[in-house]
Amino acid sequence: MAKTSFGFEEPQHSPGFCLWQATVVWQRLIKKAIDPYGVAHAQFVLMAILLWIEEHHKQSTQAVLVKMSKLDKMTVSKALNTLGDKEFITRIESPKDSRTKVTHLTNKGRALIQQLVPIVEAVDAQFFGGLEKAGQKQLTQALALLVE
Repeated sequence: MAKTSFGFEEPQHSPGFCLWQATVVWQRLIKKAIDPYGVAHAQFVLMAILLWIEEHHKQSTQAVLVKMSKLDKMTVSKALNTLGDKEFITRIESPKDSRTKVTHLTNKGRALIQQLVPIVEAVDAQFFGGLEKAGQKQLTQALALLVE
């Protein structure tokens, strides 16, 4: 057997490589679905988190969005600026801390994200549909453990 630099005999035996490939394919499908609406994937994620936060009567700051999305601060900041320019969100000074801004969906933003969530969930259903429900649940639990 030839000496190799890798810890796996085949690329598809590497969990990291398989996760990379699955992510690339899934992101491509999401991009195709939401591109016609003029929203990037990171912007969609932030708006979806904002909708979830508002539906659960919680308060959203940029720090909360960074923590929940796992996006870096700069990406979140740029995405929020773009969403603000498109009038999908507003940011107002927090009544608790003047250094912090609370982010809210506008009516226009709420209408868009409520339209996009079912579209993205349909893409997810199709993409992950190759797994049985039990397999989907196991995958979700495994990924959640890795993210922690």
